[in-house]
Amino acid sequence: MAQHEITQKHPLLDEKGHLIETGYAKSLILDYERSRIKAHPTRIKEWDYYLIYNKDYAICLTIDDNSYMALDSISFIDFVNKWEHTNSPMKVWTMGNRNFPATSEKGNVKGEGKGYCIEFLNDGKDRTLNFRMDNFMDGKPIEGSITLKDPHDESMVIVTPYKESKVHFYYNQKINCMPAEGYFTFDGKDYHFDPKDSFGTLDWGRGVWTYKNTWYWGSASGMVKGHRFGFNIGYGFGDTSNASENMLFYDGKAHKLSQVVFHIPVKDDKDDYLSPWTFSSDDGRFEMDFVPVLDRAANTDFVILGSNQHQVFGYYTGTAILDDGTEVKIKDFLGFAEKVSNKW
Repeated sequence: MAQHEITQKHPLLDEKGHLIETGYAKSLILDYERSRIKAHPTRIKEWDYYLIYNKDYAICLTIDDNSYMALDSISFIDFVNKWEHTNSPMKVWTMGNRNFPATSEKGNVKGEGKGYCIEFLNDGKDRTLNFRMDNFMDGKPIEGSITLKDPHDESMVIVTPYKESKVHFYYNQKINCMPAEGYFTFDGKDYHFDPKDSFGTLDWGRGVWTYKNTWYWGSASGMVKGHRFGFNIGYGFGDTSNASENMLFYDGKAHKLSQVVFHIPVKDDKDDYLSPWTFSSDDGRFEMDFVPVLDRAANTDFVILGSNQHQVFGYYTGTAILDDGTEVKIKDFLGFAEKVSNKW
């Protein structure tokens, strides 16, 4: 598959609200301006999602603005005891008033409501994630503060059009392997992140999507023989003929992959998320087995609006090949793979 790399800085959208250039990049090179979007204002979606984890536990934090509604979300995942809980307060008719930064490189965003506050602070050097929820679960609070050292690595950036409409698009960045330091407290117990073995991932998204879509996304970050290593894999919606979002990261450098396919086992005509998966690639550079640990599942159906989410955490074992042919072999490498279907 031929893939187009975007290398010159310019606006993301022209005066008609159409994408000027589509493909992939290794940094957030195109300038996003919400005011240039020509789609209906209720269709605009903006979000920042962080995953911070080590071998024993994880925190997921989301602040988003889907225009007609918004979610602020905290998840606590315990890999040892195979347990997770998510609490996602909703707001309605936010319509961009959360003032998301136009770039991931600097700027702050806050989501708050009765009994909770989540804020992401970014001074251009470090990212500080502060969060508190008084009734996270069963009346018990959760609170914490985590700092991600941003080494300004290369990252996965993709500019995706939709065939259905020229004013629909998806501008997305994934930053892997950010060393994490900090803590959180839940149910009278303190949990700590050490940058030697704890890493953060950012999913930064801005766009206008079609109403109904399904995507597949996988990610992992960690250490392999003293080197920071991670990957981003995925596909599913939009016109990705100019580029995939599949990429390896090794000591801060990005290595572009072609197509990767998720092979989710099926049982009784349904996806069997907790049985072992496999992953294969058309260029032979990403061949993995995946043993699930837990499924962070959520299924909501309001007829017109709905979401069926399965973010499955588990262990990758296999081989990834860098651009120069170097083989990176991993065994029981913790990460996740997900399948999400939305009507929104």
